Amino acid sequence: MTLPWKTPDGAPVTLKIIFTNGVGNAIRRSYFDDFVWKPALAHAGVIPPKERGQRYAAAPDDGMHALRHFYASLVLEAGGSIKALSSSPR
Repeated sequence: MTLPWKTPDGAPVTLKIIFTNGVGNAIRRSYFDDFVWKPALAHAGVIPPKERGQRYAAAPDDGMHALRHFYASLVLEAGGSIKALSSSPR
């Protein structure tokens, strides 16, 4: 994935995106959603901060499903095969 670095108009940087924990194991979607993705959305002001003892607000337009669609769009835009993309593990 190629995105601007440090600022929205920063120099583009290309990196592979893999979500792993501190020992290199894949992160479960529910953990990523509750402890990484939603806190980032709240910090960016996309969703409200979570109330003490409560869960974060639902974010169907900005959640993990939207991230999957964004990834698929990047793969296809870069010339990736729709067949390979559709048969990749979910």
